[in-house]
Amino acid sequence: MMNNNSETVVTEFILLGLSNHPVAQAIFFWIILAVYLINLLGNGLMVILIITDSHLHTPMYFFLSNLSFLDICFTSSSLPQVLVTFTTERTTISFVACMAQIHISLYLGTTECVLLAVMAYDRFVAICSPLHYTVIMSWRVCVQMAIGTWGTGFILTLIPTVIGPKRFCGSNVINHFTCEAQTVGKLICGDTHLSDIVSFISGVLALIVPFTFILVTYLRIGLAVWRIRSNQGRSKALSTCSSHLAVVGIFYGSAMAMYLQPKPKYSSDRDKMVSLLYGAVTPMLNPLIYSLRNKDVKRALQKLFGGKGSAY
Repeated sequence: MMNNNSETVVTEFILLGLSNHPVAQAIFFWIILAVYLINLLGNGLMVILIITDSHLHTPMYFFLSNLSFLDICFTSSSLPQVLVTFTTERTTISFVACMAQIHISLYLGTTECVLLAVMAYDRFVAICSPLHYTVIMSWRVCVQMAIGTWGTGFILTLIPTVIGPKRFCGSNVINHFTCEAQTVGKLICGDTHLSDIVSFISGVLALIVPFTFILVTYLRIGLAVWRIRSNQGRSKALSTCSSHLAVVGIFYGSAMAMYLQPKPKYSSDRDKMVSLLYGAVTPMLNPLIYSLRNKDVKRALQKLFGGKGSAY
C-alpha cells in the first residue's frame, strides 16, 4: 500500500483464502487440484474428439467445443493462482493481477451465458425445423454466431470496466480465495452509484436476457415434442436436449446465486462455496454430463482409444 497526500492507495490485496486451518487447507488444495485436472482432461479431450472425429463435425458439437475451450480458460484464469497460494503461503496479489483476474473471469463467464443461449437456439432449430436445419445452421452461420458470442461477452464486460471506479483505498483485505468482482467491489472508495447502475444493466443483459431466451426456447421445444406421436421420436428429441438443460441448470443456478443476490456488507463462507461451485465444479461437470448421456461422444472415445466402437 502506498501513501499519497495522507490517503492510503491500494497497490496489492491480501487474500484470506478458504480456511486458516492447516488440515482444511490441505484438503481444499487436493480437492481443487483434482477438480482442475479433471476439468483440463475432460474439456481438453472433448475439444480433441470434436476436432478429430468427422462424425462430430456438426453445429451442436462445434458449439460444444467452444464451451469446452471456454471452460478451460475460465478455470485457468483463477485456479492456478489459488493452488499457488496454498503451496507457497503467499496470500498477496498485485493490484494489476487482481484487476486482470476479475475482468478475464467476468468476460469468460458472460461469454458462457451467451453461448448457452446460442446452443439452446441450435437445439430449437434441430427439433422444430429438422428439414431446414442444415440450411439455417450452415457452417458460415455457426462461425458468425460463435464470433458474435465471444464479441458480445467482450462488449458486456468492457463497458462496466471503462465506467467503473478505479480507486481503492483503506482496507486491502479480500475475504475470498480469489479476486471475485463482488467481494473486491466492497473495497471501492468514492461514489459508486453510476458503476452500480452500469453493472446491474450488464448483469441483466448477461444473465437474465440469455436465461429468459433459453426458457422461451425450451418452452417452444416442449410444445413441439408434445406434438410428436411416437414415444421413440419424443425420446430421441428429449435426449438431444437433456445434457444442455443439465448444464444450463447448474451454471445459471450457481451464477444467479452469486451475482443476483443482495450485496451484503461482508463476504461469507457461503459466497466462497458458491464461487467455487460456479468457477470450478460446474466447468468440470460439463464434459462429464455430455459424455455420459451422449452415444456419439462415447463412440468417438472408443474410436480414439481403439475400442469396440471404432466403427460407426
